[in-house]
Amino acid sequence: MKSWRTRIGVGLAVGAAAVAIPLTTATSAFASPPPGAGWQPVGAEGYSSKAECEASELPNAKANGFNEVWCDDDSSPMAIYYR
Repeated sequence: MKSWRTRIGVGLAVGAAAVAIPLTTATSAFASPPPGAGWQPVGAEGYSSKAECEASELPNAKANGFNEVWCDDDSSPMAIYYR
């Protein structure tokens, strides 16, 4: 039979791994900006398609001094970037 000290140590290690793995997976989904330089993250919205997102956001981008919109259709809701 293993000692209580060994069981507690193993339990803490398993618990830490169970918390760390989902946190690193979730944060890596938002870590990659669009291709190219100069993109500014502006938010996220639930659009049905990338084309709808970019068409809807372009007037807002132009009103704020930007010329391009890029919507990340790999995330839900779609992350929106202006350049």
